[in-house]
Amino acid sequence: MKKNKDLRVGIIGTGWIAEKAAYTLQRQDGLTCQAVGSRTTEKAQAFAKEWDIPNAHGSYSELIADPEVDLVYVGTPHSHHYDVTMEAISQGKPCLVEKAFMANLAQSQRVVALAREKKVFLAEAIWTRYQPVVPMVKQLMADGRIGDLRLITASLGYSMGDKPRIMRADLCGGALLDLGVYSLNFVRMFCDAKIERITSQCVKSATGMDLTNAACLTLENGVLANIQSSAACVNDNQGTLCGTEGYLIIDNINNPQTVRVYARDRVFVEEIAVPQQITGYEYQFLACKEALEQGLTESPYMPLDETLYIMELMDGLRKEWGVKYPMDEDNP
Repeated sequence: MKKNKDLRVGIIGTGWIAEKAAYTLQRQDGLTCQAVGSRTTEKAQAFAKEWDIPNAHGSYSELIADPEVDLVYVGTPHSHHYDVTMEAISQGKPCLVEKAFMANLAQSQRVVALAREKKVFLAEAIWTRYQPVVPMVKQLMADGRIGDLRLITASLGYSMGDKPRIMRADLCGGALLDLGVYSLNFVRMFCDAKIERITSQCVKSATGMDLTNAACLTLENGVLANIQSSAACVNDNQGTLCGTEGYLIIDNINNPQTVRVYARDRVFVEEIAVPQQITGYEYQFLACKEALEQGLTESPYMPLDETLYIMELMDGLRKEWGVKYPMDEDNP
């Protein structure tokens, strides 16, 4: 992709996350929302009219084949990521795939293997990985503001009622893939030491999906991480990074806006605001644009091996809890 050219994005899906993407793309220089694809022409045309998108396609295949699309953004539920991403990669189309990346590790491995074989760009859209708060926090830690890291906590919870995408196994329901993925990524963003041991528990719905879960991660460098996620309650959604000399509080692990710095004895030092954003989604699209301009096949902000590692962790947790999806049986 040539530098200084707008990245033309084609959105697959017309749900709320697709709306957020369209809103963001309309307002960010260097990005264009070029097309939308849905399972029906009517839905695609209605979405395109609402968001002033030039091309509307009545199937995902038509969007993938659109020569004016530089990047396919897969914004369907994670239960439906696999087939469309495999098709796009097979056609040589770069892809940004919403979190959770796939239903399970097996699907993820097959998609990544194909992308690497075809030398086609592929990235997971775990938006927190791409936001400027990440290097900000890493610099605070590198500057010794909290001393040596010893403890991480990360919680994310929303009272989501009985939404089908939470309650249904065929939609890869539960809190883990929808919310817990952020808690896991929070730990890994700021401490990528190997996880030696995980102990966990969950409370399940009547349909067998994890509604609230908690895990304790022991890392090989001596750091302990406690993480929680819930689709059944409101949570403060905070993350903390605790060291020998102080600690940091990140106000929202799902979309950080402020970082509060504390010294010993809980003495408040300062509050640091993140740069003003459109929605926070712009950073993942800009990272894709940067990678494609450089001829890369994955993003350094979220390497594919890291995506696979997170999927492996989530598979392990679901196995421990007995949370199963129909896709888990499809592992040739």
